[in-house]
This record gives sequence, structure tokens and C-alpha cells, in this order.
Amino acid sequence: MNRLLLAAYPEPYRSRQGEELLACLSEAYPGRSWPPPREVVAVARAGVQARARAVVDDTARPWWLDGIHLTALVLAALALVPYLQDVWHWALRIDPGGHAIAFDFSGWYPWAQGPDTRTRLLPYGLLPLVCLIALLRGKPWIALPAAAAMIYAGAAFNSGTLFGDEGKAGLGYYGLGAPITARDLVLSGALCTACAVLAACRPGRLRRHSYGWLVPVVFAMFMAGSLHIIAISPAFQRGMFALEVAALIAAWAATAATGDHRWLIPVAAFAFIRTQAIVIQPNGFMQSLPDLVVLVLLVAPLPALAIAAQRRQSRALLE
Repeated sequence: MNRLLLAAYPEPYRSRQGEELLACLSEAYPGRSWPPPREVVAVARAGVQARARAVVDDTARPWWLDGIHLTALVLAALALVPYLQDVWHWALRIDPGGHAIAFDFSGWYPWAQGPDTRTRLLPYGLLPLVCLIALLRGKPWIALPAAAAMIYAGAAFNSGTLFGDEGKAGLGYYGLGAPITARDLVLSGALCTACAVLAACRPGRLRRHSYGWLVPVVFAMFMAGSLHIIAISPAFQRGMFALEVAALIAAWAATAATGDHRWLIPVAAFAFIRTQAIVIQPNGFMQSLPDLVVLVLLVAPLPALAIAAQRRQSRALLE
């Protein structure tokens, strides 16, 4: 089990020092397959810092371009979250019955129309999924048409039949703030803009991530589809709330370790998308947290990241 902790470190580090780290853990905690929680947190934090330093040391691309790439990945994942269950059911031809996301199941084929539901050919969630996969592989020219289709689908949700009315007329995912549906064109518009900027740059300059990063996405689809966990369920909201907070903490740790500002760009975009949703739907907050707490969690990371970067740069100058 200790080998699972090595996944937090970049591949070059695992090749050079992975066995040494495993030996140290085995010597410090003999007979245990998993170290104490405090040690797990320390090892994971060191792994995040090592990955962040490896990213900064790679000078093949400017920091702002990497930041925009990270922003596009974050927005694509955010847009995909409400439709994990639906994409899984569609791919495996599963009828969710009463567990559908605020729509009647319309089948896998376009002519399989459900009661009170327009015929659809594809689930809307395929669009952000295509964006996510293309961006992971550094191919924004594939992600750009999918993001543009998201804008069209959200703007034409009253008249379009390709994606039906699923997810656009129904409820979206809450997370940190108000619900976001496909009709919220700020999210799809920001994603499309980021993809357009990336597509205008030389493709070879973009970072290409391994398909292994899709493993958590497939696992999330499996959990949502198998357990019928819809985006508006309390369990889903609490889990995604914890995941978003963990991501913000990881961004702070990476910034504090390197003094680099690239992680400030996706955090700023995330805060903007969430804040505008709150402004548009002031009564759509998660009821499990006070409004002020949500706003603080959205706004506070921005100055925190900027201060962390400045302090790290000041220490580097003194050294």
C-alpha cells in the first residue's frame, strides 16, 4: 500500500528515489502496510510540492500559457460534473428509471423517446468530456468545437433536439456556491475562450498529460452511475465540496513551494464562475453552509496565493 503514496510524486522522482522512500517508510513503521495519517499527509504534501517544482522547472512553455491550460481543464471538469451519471448510463445503455437527472429517460437511440421528453441523440455531458480528454492530450483544436457546441446547446435549449432538454432545463451541480446548469453560458463561454487561446498557440508548446489522469473521471462516473448519485444529492454535494477545497489547498501548496503564479489563473477563473452564479441566483446557495462562508472560500484563495508567491520569491532572493 505504501506504493500508492508514490503516485503523488512525478515519475522522475519515483525512478530515482522511490525505492529509498519506500525503504524509509518500512523501516520507520515495520509491519505496517500503511503509515499513520500524519505521515500520509506529510508524504502527500511533499509529493505535491515535488510535482509543482517539476512543472516550474520545465521551461518549454511560458507560465501564463500553462495557467490558461490548467484553467481550461478545471472548467471542463466543472462542466462535466453534473452529467457523470448520465454519460455512464448512456454509454452502457442503462435506463436510470427514477434516478435520472431531472428528465425522463429517452433511450440510447435518437428514436427512443421517453414520455414528456424530447428525442435526443447524445447526452450533453459528452461535450465537456470531449473537451477534458482533448485538453489532457494537448489538443485544443478538438476541444474548441466541443466548447462552442456547449454554448450553442445552452443558448438553444428551448429549440434544440440533438441533446434533448436533459440537464439544461433541470438542476445543475452546486458545489461551492449556486447551481450551474448548461444554460449558464458564462461557464461554457469561458471554457471556449480558453480553448481558443490555446488553439491559437503552437500545439507543441502545450503540456500533454497521461491518460492515467482519466482514471479518477471514470471512477467518478462508475460511482455516480452505479449508486445513482445525482448532482443534487447531499452526498454528491458534500463530496464535491471537499474535493474543491482540497484542490484549492493543493494550489496554495504548489504556489507556496515554487513562488509561481500559474496556479492563480485557474483559481481566479473558478472564483469568477462561482461568484457570477451566486450573483445571478442569490437564493441558490447550498443550504448546508452560511452564505458568508461560501463567499470567503471563493475569494480568500486569491490573495492567499498571491501572498504565498510573493513570500516564496522574497525568500529565494534572500537565499
